[in-house]
Amino acid sequence: MAFTRYTFVTFAVLALLGIQICVSEINRGDFPNAFVFGTASSAFQFEGAVKEDGRGPSVWDKFSHTFGKVIDFSNADVAVDQYHRFEEDIQLMKAMGTDAYRFSISWSRIFPNGSGAINQAGIDHYNKLINSLLAKGIEPYVTIYHWDLPQALEDKYNGWLSPDIINDFATFAETCFQKFGDRVKHWITFNEPHTFATQGYDVGLQAPGRCSILLHLFCRAGNSATEPYIVAHNVLRSHAVVADIYRKKYKSTQRGILGISFDVIWYEPATNTQEDVDAAQRAQDFQLGWFLDPLMFGDYPSSMISRVGNRLPKFSQAEAALVKGSLDFVGINHYTTFYARNNSTNLIGTFLHDSIADSGAITLPFNGTKAIAEKANSIWLYIVPQSMRTLMNYIKQKYGNPPVFITENGMDDANSPFISIKDALKDQKRIRYLSGYLSNLQASIKDGCNVKGYFVWSLLDNWEWAAGYSSRFGLYFVDYKDNLKRYPKQSVEWFKNFLKPTK
Repeated sequence: MAFTRYTFVTFAVLALLGIQICVSEINRGDFPNAFVFGTASSAFQFEGAVKEDGRGPSVWDKFSHTFGKVIDFSNADVAVDQYHRFEEDIQLMKAMGTDAYRFSISWSRIFPNGSGAINQAGIDHYNKLINSLLAKGIEPYVTIYHWDLPQALEDKYNGWLSPDIINDFATFAETCFQKFGDRVKHWITFNEPHTFATQGYDVGLQAPGRCSILLHLFCRAGNSATEPYIVAHNVLRSHAVVADIYRKKYKSTQRGILGISFDVIWYEPATNTQEDVDAAQRAQDFQLGWFLDPLMFGDYPSSMISRVGNRLPKFSQAEAALVKGSLDFVGINHYTTFYARNNSTNLIGTFLHDSIADSGAITLPFNGTKAIAEKANSIWLYIVPQSMRTLMNYIKQKYGNPPVFITENGMDDANSPFISIKDALKDQKRIRYLSGYLSNLQASIKDGCNVKGYFVWSLLDNWEWAAGYSSRFGLYFVDYKDNLKRYPKQSVEWFKNFLKPTK
């Protein structure tokens, strides 16, 4: 359908209604019987043990050991040591009453060089993890790629910039299907492709740290005007090939489903002018639409095609046919909401010739000097619960109401040396956040949105990429000064009560 000024006004009204409707406390009994609740993680942020049992280095190992790339100068060599402590952590999940655990498989644990010989120790580890989860009645939801590209492939052919990666990723994914697919029924091929395409290849703030901002003063190599689009294109082609392999060779016997997790900030027009309404839609086109439009409709959004021009790769007819319809479900990682304003001056484009400038939208959590809502710790994370409902209705209307899993949602507190553990466990803001977002998610289901599950980010405080250990997203507090001991925050008790079976 076409998205007009009136569509966004409708969504805005719906959001306001959400504030009024979603004020009472809810629990799992307010959700459909088969609805799944879980927590989420990723291998690089949780596992540690980066040099154990044959694991090869990833681009994030190199990036995190490069001076100035991580705010607190930390690395994930140990992380929260889940590689050794997964049994303990599974018991924490079981005690909370969660149904599922979303985790990722480290590519370089399975293929230390990205391709070639399989590392059996890596297979053995994930078999133990999966079996331990199932023994406790917790369903594994497995992300195949969560940003930790084997460094060997980056060195060999520049990783995601080369079409060579399609075959290597397909081999890795198929190995996962072969080794774990008898027990894993929910696969996520990629986590947040938009994030690693833009952060890794446009602004250079994440691995592998490529960009051309300020004539390479910030990054040694890269081309911000072209590389994020090339990376995204190769990701979509890789996903489509893997989906085709799974459906032809494994789905009939393993009976699993396969999707992608997309990062989605909701964008509210800064004003009700047509220019800002259009800017909000373009901002969404250059975020979610960039990936979901090809998967649903067979091509990129028209705004991208017209504004990016010949820098935007094109699908062949055969590729478009393979990409379209290659999702069984849509994963959504939703945390926050920004305002979108039309970039009428194009000052951004003067300094940046990239996907940010191409969108023609200025997106910020401020309208003038006024913040959109209460802030969490991260500079980008503001608490706007009603947008969960608005976003779900947007997906329902634009994309034909596909099955959706909220594969990440949560907020962070600061890791302050001046706050005692006792006080750090009092996370009432997180409880308000979870209650508000879950209430609006439940309201969206009443609206008819086809939402199937919800995963909190995250089970534990962990290593948060370029933020290092400065940011605490966990339901459980991890004491980095005392053997990584896990302590339940107040949100654990809240979530445990929320998840109690209802009569």
